[in-house]
Amino acid sequence: MSQVIFKDFQVIIFDCYGTLADWETGIFTGLQPLLARFPSSATWTRKEALLAFTEIEKNLQVKDPGVLYRDLLAKAHEVMANTLRDNDETSPVDFAKSKEFGDSIRDWPIFPDTCDALRVLEKHYKLVILSNVDRASFAHTHAKLSQDTDLVPYTFPAPNPNAHWLPQTTPNSRSPFSLILTAQDTGAYKPDPRGMLAALDIIQKEFDVGKEQVLVVAQSLYHDIEPSSKLGVNGVWINREGAVMGLETINEAPKWRKRFETLGEMAAAVDTEERTC
Repeated sequence: MSQVIFKDFQVIIFDCYGTLADWETGIFTGLQPLLARFPSSATWTRKEALLAFTEIEKNLQVKDPGVLYRDLLAKAHEVMANTLRDNDETSPVDFAKSKEFGDSIRDWPIFPDTCDALRVLEKHYKLVILSNVDRASFAHTHAKLSQDTDLVPYTFPAPNPNAHWLPQTTPNSRSPFSLILTAQDTGAYKPDPRGMLAALDIIQKEFDVGKEQVLVVAQSLYHDIEPSSKLGVNGVWINREGAVMGLETINEAPKWRKRFETLGEMAAAVDTEERTC
């Protein structure tokens, strides 16, 4: 497998949750009140809980790709609650908690290396988000990633259905991102290739950059690295320690061009290459 030469690329497409934000901790923490209620799930390990949940989530994304992600999360929580209740036949589940779980995206933590790494990488590339999320939920994460609690929220020129957000065109923006695309914008949940194809099309039109100069950087092999590779887009795998979600294809032939344990390691490698070239 040939080595990545970072200066060959102009745009990085990031997955957000799993790569920049710790969605596994966010999801597992949010599931705790539900799991603790039932004997069958009270002793689940973190891995068991996350894999059970992600299978439900994936099925719902295929069935209803148009549903907003926060609502899909709430539905997945509800489906898991119903399954556990049917298995154990204990007291009724409080389904109001499902909506609370769906709204918990705003509380999902950012990996400690992320923000500093983004500030390094934005010096060398246009940074793009392509995420299985909805606009309102991502607005909270975006503020954290930008280290700007006063960040202007999404604004789209209605009624244009093809609008997309170029946050760095906002005056005084501290966003590290040149373009943000959510599943709400593309109408598809990854690994459906429509999301990536939409991103590549917009990148070509907005930045005049073809896919050969685009690098996908992500933790999930299933959602990001595998499908982008099939489209001929190079990928860097951020192999976050302890991650269990999105690794369905880990035993197949590698589709990434380079691997790092953290985004901070990748940013350091980019800086080193710049200094030595």
